[in-house]
Amino acid sequence: MGIKLMSILMLQVTLVAISRGVPRNGSSSKQNFGPKFAVKSIQSEDGDVIDCIGIHNQPAFNHPALRNHKIESNFHFQMRPTYDPIMVTKNEKETWEASDHKGNKDLYITTTAQIWHKSGSCPEGTIPIRRVPRKNKSKVTTVDDHARKKPTISPYQFKDDKSMNLLRANHSLAILHTEGYAYFGAKGDIKVCYPSVELDDEYTTSQVALKSGPYNQYEAIESGWAVNPSVYGDRQTRFFTYWTIDASVETGCFDATCPGFVQISKDVAVGAAIYPISKPNELPYQITIFIFKDPFTGNWWVNYGEKVYIGYWPGELFDRLSFSAETVQWGGEVYSARVGTSPHTATQMGNGQYADRHAGTIRRMRVVQNSQVIKFPDWVNSYTDAIDGNFCQNLSFIMEGLVEVTCALRQTRANSLTGYKNDCF
Repeated sequence: MGIKLMSILMLQVTLVAISRGVPRNGSSSKQNFGPKFAVKSIQSEDGDVIDCIGIHNQPAFNHPALRNHKIESNFHFQMRPTYDPIMVTKNEKETWEASDHKGNKDLYITTTAQIWHKSGSCPEGTIPIRRVPRKNKSKVTTVDDHARKKPTISPYQFKDDKSMNLLRANHSLAILHTEGYAYFGAKGDIKVCYPSVELDDEYTTSQVALKSGPYNQYEAIESGWAVNPSVYGDRQTRFFTYWTIDASVETGCFDATCPGFVQISKDVAVGAAIYPISKPNELPYQITIFIFKDPFTGNWWVNYGEKVYIGYWPGELFDRLSFSAETVQWGGEVYSARVGTSPHTATQMGNGQYADRHAGTIRRMRVVQNSQVIKFPDWVNSYTDAIDGNFCQNLSFIMEGLVEVTCALRQTRANSLTGYKNDCF
């Protein structure tokens, strides 16, 4: 009887273990997309190939927890969330967007366009999947190894000034951070930049992220833009989604490179290049990222530009995030093996400009709490990490009259080493 009970318990534990996340050498490399499964393929002028895959044949459903998953639809049988916080607070955007906190006319242009749109579109009933270049696949044994962020396990401590410091080997992180409540959504306008990435195994991102759990095993969902040669094979600025259930130790991936994220939009491809991007002395472009949880289904949706519902992470993928997020973060991240060394990496955070009107910014930061209404966070705190004394990094923010929260990402120098500074107007 004891042996039988133990066998049942072991089976139960095994089922739980494989039902969440993506096994390190599991099903992520067996994806139903590519030329064989494409209804239509589009050759983009930037070198990308976009395969239009039947929506019910997308790679998300290779995840063991989603074998019987049905794509979410609302009460009108549309492939949309059953609850839309944007509609609840539809006038919130109009209250501030005419000017910035200095009274200047706001010239930012929100874009949802991608370069491949110039070459065609996917038909109804399909979704666009960016084809992973063959040269990228040959360098790794699995898609997981190729497309997962580098883990950052390290001691966690609080400074005397109550700001948090998480020393992360080979990572530079500069963000605004809020916690203390149950969070069901987060939003931000992210200026689209074109930062320099020095080496192929380095990357830079600017994102909105929601996280839950301890520092060495947290669950996270993120979206924003990235320049990541090891994942995308080039240095274009691309729209990305990312998720993990163990701080990227053994699970996690960008875009559709592993099963999990369920896409419903036929117009926007995750991982595709953003167009246009901001250039010095020209009009600034931004993407609006809004991640929120549907209170009826438990799925975490990604809305792009306040126009397009890209898709969602099903609640079945998560443990802690199946309830709510414990923290929300807005900001930039750089990965390099030469962070904190000499010479320091020249890979840039933001766009490498000083904190003026040309800098990379994240603006209009908002959260969703129990009220299910988009609102200002009750408080935000700076969060930075630095490897050594030669690494100059600081972070602050502006929040005047409850009009706007703006944060600028910039690059600075300290002791002849290139560092990163997240500073605000």
